[in-house]
Amino acid sequence: MRDLDDYILAHIDAEPEHLHRLWRATNLELLNGRMASGHLQGRLLKMLVTMVKPRNILEVGTFSGYSALCMAEGLADDDCRVYTFEVNDEVEDFTRRWIETSPVGHRVSFTVGDALQLAPALGITFDMAFLDGDKRTYVEAYEMALTVVRSGGFIIADNTLWDGHVIDSAYDHDHQTQGIRRFNDHVASDARIEKIIIPIRDGLTIMKKK
Repeated sequence: MRDLDDYILAHIDAEPEHLHRLWRATNLELLNGRMASGHLQGRLLKMLVTMVKPRNILEVGTFSGYSALCMAEGLADDDCRVYTFEVNDEVEDFTRRWIETSPVGHRVSFTVGDALQLAPALGITFDMAFLDGDKRTYVEAYEMALTVVRSGGFIIADNTLWDGHVIDSAYDHDHQTQGIRRFNDHVASDARIEKIIIPIRDGLTIMKKK
């Protein structure tokens, strides 16, 4: 599979230099660096943004800022924004530095705090939301996103296959796995949206609000 991954990366758009350096720094300086979206998923996020043409994007879970910057790349102009929230204040200095030095960092509004409380208070209607925060509260993040995303808008959730743990009984007592399973079951039966799971990387669920 590694050879196939390398083949794919060699046949898609190149990873921008700033993002490549951010990816390396994330894996060198932060714990769990693999949580950053990376080359393939980053190019997909940018492509989805160029397709949807959102003016406002909500992101729940910034981590090192990689995915936020990928989505910011795809925005139509500098009047559009990615509003991204991260609850872990230990990554703030790292993430803020990389966002502020990015060529598209001016399109990103980065806030340290709980998106579930802070995002609705903005009074903004979003065209797209990207969920990549605490898996234990994915259902709650999803329900919040539904209240601020417009009809016809999109919600994307990362890690919804969770390294295959969603179908592995060995992880039945893991709280993160439980959260993802609860989210997947919740979404599967939700008539308010159209949905599909793409088995790219760690699983990506794309939903359209009716």
